[in-house]
Amino acid sequence: MLTTSIVQAPPLTLASGVSIPDSKMAREATELVRDTENSLLFNHSSRVYYFAAATGKRKNLTFDPELLYVSAMFHDMGLTPKHSSDCDRFEVDGANAAREFLRQHMIRQQDIDTVWTSIALHTTPGIPQYMHPVVALLTNGVEMDVLGIAYSEFSDTDREAIVAAYPRTVHFKEDIIQAFYDGIKHKPETTFGNVKADVLADKDPNFHRMNFCGVIRGSQWKS
Repeated sequence: MLTTSIVQAPPLTLASGVSIPDSKMAREATELVRDTENSLLFNHSSRVYYFAAATGKRKNLTFDPELLYVSAMFHDMGLTPKHSSDCDRFEVDGANAAREFLRQHMIRQQDIDTVWTSIALHTTPGIPQYMHPVVALLTNGVEMDVLGIAYSEFSDTDREAIVAAYPRTVHFKEDIIQAFYDGIKHKPETTFGNVKADVLADKDPNFHRMNFCGVIRGSQWKS
């Protein structure tokens, strides 16, 4: 993973009014993630929030900016050594880290569950868009920053402002793939059934995907 230092960006407010929530919890989330992640992941997570919140504004969705911010900032915490478990998906590790953070701030359980679900499902296409706005919007933000989905639905002004405040590296596409690989290569079995198997296949020539049909045929059932 990249280990370059993080320079705090000046406050950014988009023309739509989207900005980072001005609250104690949001500031503590920023500080915690900045101290835990490298600049690549911190800036990525910050951009994810802006793209997610801007999408919510554009779609006239009702959502809690604080919950969305925590979801965005913690969504890749499971890739860091501090929060990476031995056997859970990195998405679950990040969700668990966010849950612990929110419990310390006495957030109600329903909201904690929403944030947990948003992070746990952010790499599972086809489901989040039918769920709570925070769940749907986090995936929207991640898909925009990593995959470029809905790129043309954002104005040049907004895209440029977000990237100026939270820069993409010169080779961000390859850098983020490498960051994914570094964060999950020690537990390849956790990629079964999700998109991160593509990362391992791209980076490790010895990686063999688990096959769903093979699991069925190899079970102890006689038929």
